[in-house]
Order: sequence, then structure tokens, then C-alpha cells
Amino acid sequence: MKGRRGGATGDLFGSAPPAGAGAEPLAEGATILRRFAEAAAPALVEAIERVVAAAPFRHMVTPGGYTMSIAMTNCGRLGWVTDRSGYRYTTTDPTTRRPWPALPAVFRDVATRAAAAAGFAEFEPDACLINRYEPRARLSLHQDRNERDFSAPIVSVSLGLRAVFLFGGARRQDRPRRIRLESGDVVVWGGPTRLAFHGVAPLPDGEHPLTGRHRINLTFRKAG
Repeated sequence: MKGRRGGATGDLFGSAPPAGAGAEPLAEGATILRRFAEAAAPALVEAIERVVAAAPFRHMVTPGGYTMSIAMTNCGRLGWVTDRSGYRYTTTDPTTRRPWPALPAVFRDVATRAAAAAGFAEFEPDACLINRYEPRARLSLHQDRNERDFSAPIVSVSLGLRAVFLFGGARRQDRPRRIRLESGDVVVWGGPTRLAFHGVAPLPDGEHPLTGRHRINLTFRKAG
């Protein structure tokens, strides 16, 4: 599945984002959609609670034996996992030994609309990694490269506490940009920047009416 980017300035971001939202170019193939998911945020959080009831959050372990500071779970046909044997996608939850919960309709709606608004009109996610950050939790610079289809973009939705998103280049040593993300902001990247290194700086303490002392991140991918 291939993304499609508009050529002229007027259609660079595809369909228009919701009223009050703004599209900010981040890099070639990468866009920040400010407040894009703000209206859908309560419904997204309710859907997250249903997913977590079936597939609880857990702190996964990297192949090197490091326990990640963020708690994770998945929904969709495929789910991303890591343990001492490596990084991979699975069709079943290793904790419950059941299939991952189905992708909620509101998830798919936000992900496909955001991808289209950023110029990737045919995006159909089959995996959503749900990350829960507590104060001081962080995500080190990494590439999303366990997927089979690099022509599809990554769609990342922020909910709850604000965070500093780190967006780098094709090499780990490239100095990343630091971008403040608020609840409802969506970042989409694909094409030339699909394998850009990215991460999240340590989360500051705070309180948000939607998520309490947490930040929730939904990362949509075409994995299979």
C-alpha cells in the first residue's frame, strides 16, 4: 500500500483538518496536525479502557534485558511485542494467549482521517501500539522497522499530559528536533522520513482531566 502526497501547496495535506486545528510541516513526508484528535479524545480514552480490560498494560523487556519505563498494550490484527528473544509482531497477546482486541472503530476513523490529512489517503492500519507514560517515563530514539510495509506511514496520536517529541533523521546520531505535543495532536510521517529516528523526552509531572497523571500515545501502523 503506497502513500500519496499532494503536489501543490493547496493540497499538500490532503483533506482539511477539523476547524481550529492546524497542519505544520515537520519534514519531507512528516506533518504535525495540531488538535486533530481533540474532539474524539474522550471516545478514544473510553475505547482504550475497553482494550485494556481485555489486554492489560504491561512493561515489556527489551532483548538486552532492559524493562521499558512505559507500559504498553496493543489492538488490531497484529500487536508489537518485545522480550529477550527480540522485537516482533504477533497475532496473539503473550500475556493472555488470546488474539489482540480488535481495532475500535473510533481508532480507525481518527487514524485514516489523519493519514489522509497528511497526504496518505489510502492508509489502512492493522496494528495499534498503545503506550502509557507516567512522569519521568521516556522512549529512547529508535526506528519503527519491524513492519513489512514501509510505504505506509506511521500515525501517532497524543492524549493527556503534554510531551516533548524527538524527531531525528535517518541516523541515530542525527540531532533530533524537539516538538511539544499537546493532547489531541497527531504526528504523521512516511515516505522519505518513514524510518526517521524518534522518541519521547522524560515526561514532566502533571495532571490532565482526561488521563490524570499519564500521557497515552496511540501509534497506528500497517504491519503485515
